Amino acid sequence: MDTWSEGNAPLPSIEEGAGEICPVCKGAGFVHPALDSGQVDFSRVVPCQCSKGELRKKKTEYLEKYSNLGSLSQLTFDNLSPKGRTTRHSERSEESQEHFAQVYQAAKVFADNPEGWLVFLGPSGSGKTHLACAIANHRLSLGEPVFYIGAADLLDHLRSAFSPTSDTTYDELFERVKNVPLLVLDDLTLGSATTWAKEKLEQLLHHRFNARLATVIITDIPLERMDERLRGHLANNEFCQVWTIEPASPLESQGGLKLELLRNMTFDNFDHKRLELPLEQRQNLRQAFNLAVEFARSPEGWLIFHGINGCGKTHLAAAIANFQLAQGKPVFFVVVPDLLDHLRSTFSPDSKISYDEFSERIKEVPLLILDDFGEQSATPWAQEKLYQLINYRYNAKLPMVVTTCLSLDEIETRISSRMVDPMISLVFNITAPDYRGNVKPTRQAKRY
Repeated sequence: MDTWSEGNAPLPSIEEGAGEICPVCKGAGFVHPALDSGQVDFSRVVPCQCSKGELRKKKTEYLEKYSNLGSLSQLTFDNLSPKGRTTRHSERSEESQEHFAQVYQAAKVFADNPEGWLVFLGPSGSGKTHLACAIANHRLSLGEPVFYIGAADLLDHLRSAFSPTSDTTYDELFERVKNVPLLVLDDLTLGSATTWAKEKLEQLLHHRFNARLATVIITDIPLERMDERLRGHLANNEFCQVWTIEPASPLESQGGLKLELLRNMTFDNFDHKRLELPLEQRQNLRQAFNLAVEFARSPEGWLIFHGINGCGKTHLAAAIANFQLAQGKPVFFVVVPDLLDHLRSTFSPDSKISYDEFSERIKEVPLLILDDFGEQSATPWAQEKLYQLINYRYNAKLPMVVTTCLSLDEIETRISSRMVDPMISLVFNITAPDYRGNVKPTRQAKRY
């Protein structure tokens, strides 16, 4: 208990002491605590009851200022729907709402007990910054320190710390960010950063990882495009949680097949045995199945499935998409004719999304699946748009799955030359006949 060194006089309330000299501490603001024996411990001091309220107020003010949240202090769990927000382009599907609810719950658990790293991946408007700030504001409400900053702002502050007129030295600022108990780092991007900027961010994150300091990271960079060391840190599932947030279910968003048509196309219900087929075709189908499963577990490079209509290539491509969705990973599945129609529709005055915005979304999506790449690409306009898309993903080495009935020598040369590049692409010819009946192949599949 708190006491006064001259006796055990009753402690005044804060109200009683307001505007008066406290009779317990004589205005000092602190007292010597009492030992269990009842004797006064003159070797220590503790805040007097009259000053505790003011100390709490000052601590709260300090933590709020230190947190750097500013106007973001309004972003809390109370004003964020557990089902997430909708965007001006799309409504969240029921499945997307359920996934966001899982992310929301993970954020609340982390807010109560921040341990390890919590990473939110997703585009602008997906709710990831709101979730991160809600965590920060919850910690502040508990009187715990937290520091929020955008990656670009952090780098600007670090550069300005070298100025002779700076109130804070570079080392002081960097040490504060490196060692704060909870850091919220918003808008982490390394793509266009300078060598110096990348080095500083890597030093910061590497230090916090090794020191096992709680960190929330917000980024729109797909995991496969992150720096190798950072990607290695995030692969530590015991220390890091990585959640992908999308404004809508990718298979139901603009340009994609309706999920109802693909929901049942999984690896579990893909018949790769087909005992009625000759051994060679059964082995071929089994190999295609294994390739699809392996790709779904770790999408890298390109997987091109070639074969006649009905041979199972779309089912395998959809199974890859559904596997990724079940892991909370973003994927865009689209039939190529539908993709071209949607690209054309963006030029309409009534379109809710511009051509550039829609095109960039498809170019940058972590996993793109192009189904039924065929004769529809024959027009010069279609060839140019598909080439721009495929060339971009080729140069950026972004994962992609393509299904086609065409042989590669029937595909425009600029595109086919990238599809056959063994450094990034695997072309597999499915020789199985149509699942839907004894349909004779309309074209002979070729091996590559």
